Amino acid sequence: MNARSTQAGSADGVGERLTGLVGALRSHGVRIGTGETVDAAQAVAVLGFTDRELLREGLAATLLHGHDQRPVFDPVFDLYFPRSVGAPDAQPAERDELRDRLAAALTANDLALLAQLAVEAVDGFGGYGSSPGSDGWSSYQTLDRLRPQTLLARVRASLREGAGESGFADRLLDDEIRRRIEEFRRLVGAEARRRVAERRGRDEIARRAVAQTADRVDFLIAGRAQLAELRRAVQPLARKLATRLAARRRKAARGSIDLRRTVRASLSTGGVPMRPVLRRRRPARPELVLLCDVSGSVAGFSDFTMLLVQALHDQFSKVRVFAFVNRVDEVTGLLAHGTADPEGLGARIRAEATLTGWHGSSDYGVALGEFTERYGGVVGPRTTVFVLGDARTNMSDPNLPAVRLLAERARRVYWLNPEGRSQWGTGDSAAPAYAELVEMRECRNARQLGALITRLLPV
Repeated sequence: MNARSTQAGSADGVGERLTGLVGALRSHGVRIGTGETVDAAQAVAVLGFTDRELLREGLAATLLHGHDQRPVFDPVFDLYFPRSVGAPDAQPAERDELRDRLAAALTANDLALLAQLAVEAVDGFGGYGSSPGSDGWSSYQTLDRLRPQTLLARVRASLREGAGESGFADRLLDDEIRRRIEEFRRLVGAEARRRVAERRGRDEIARRAVAQTADRVDFLIAGRAQLAELRRAVQPLARKLATRLAARRRKAARGSIDLRRTVRASLSTGGVPMRPVLRRRRPARPELVLLCDVSGSVAGFSDFTMLLVQALHDQFSKVRVFAFVNRVDEVTGLLAHGTADPEGLGARIRAEATLTGWHGSSDYGVALGEFTERYGGVVGPRTTVFVLGDARTNMSDPNLPAVRLLAERARRVYWLNPEGRSQWGTGDSAAPAYAELVEMRECRNARQLGALITRLLPV
């Protein structure tokens, strides 16, 4: 039995594939409930496997909550519902016949047919091992045997014949044909990788090989596109966090049980506390101070946090934001005016604020000392301070007395560190020393940041 028929038979296990797909999406942060899973099963039953792209769109419509989840969904879908699932049993095509069909598809620029031919090519020529299709799949072997690049002249002749006198110039025509051939090569590579994933275990490949959503990518390794996606997510995340904070405040406003008054009131009911007496609270919105390292790779983390706090400004009675590299400067005004252009916020802060002295490296000791001397008055008993940075001092004095003074003046001080806990104390990291004075939390991605802000902010 060839690989095609083996995989076709696996269509009978559609329930297992669907639950595997849902589990993989959940592991990447896509929230899918039982209702969505049932809807997806009904969509598979109605749509079937004849039109794979229609099945893809049907499952996306039932399982996803936004278009931003498609970069995770599409590669996971390809793993659990490959092109061969549900396909009829067929023998691999002969090489010459497949090349003829490939030339026709390249001439017509038929992407759907190219994708189908890529499946057939890997099926027929990509398997290697002790028995056909038993050990592995190779895109290199497939392309070496099929040699699609040698079809350029045949496809060029067909296009010239069809276009007549109004055809492309030779160079432009050849470039277009090479682009189509390269697309076919890419499809062959994707199909070979997909089959390797089938053999090694879809669940493991889906967990490790599929790109994470932007809110799960570490701030320190996030690329420009991922940081831009995070900035676009600031407002939706802020609305969600504001709702959670408001719920916490409503719950806190009810107060806790006043045991003494409850016991006293129970005397009128024979000692049974029928009506608990609560301590009434008047929760006040906290004052918040951000002290942000904006140097190097930490800058993306600080920029995103500043934008998030600015979007949450209604939740606080007062917000003051300070940025530093080796000198500190207040940037509250720049932040307020930068909300219309979040991508330019970091550049504006570094251009307009005084953040460096005679060198450009971060120096936590000098910056923290300058903050306590120049701006110590902004921190009081109602103030919660968040320090954002990796605590790497470039081998300079960490200035622990300044941090100790800050902790004594503030209501609470939290240090959010974008480095993993295993990296604290390595090299020039002073994280363990700072963690003895203030509460330091690992905050590597936007998901952790949202959870920490909700949990740590006072009510």
